[in-house]
Amino acid sequence: MVARYAEEAMQILFNDQAMQCAAGQTVHELLEQLDQRQAGAALAINQQIVPREQWAQHIVQDGDQILLFQVIAGG
Repeated sequence: MVARYAEEAMQILFNDQAMQCAAGQTVHELLEQLDQRQAGAALAINQQIVPREQWAQHIVQDGDQILLFQVIAGG
């Protein structure tokens, strides 16, 4: 999966850790690569929630700050 993007790498922050990812990679592909597929998880990019149904289409951009977190109900 990553080999098709090998010509370019981007710097991102994932859960406050600097890392590189392939140019053109979707959120879904990034989460699979990092083995971070979690039920009940939510994701924000640059402090904006990205709905789960958009993860397969949303392309990660250079410099993105990505936060994956568990949604917890409270009352």
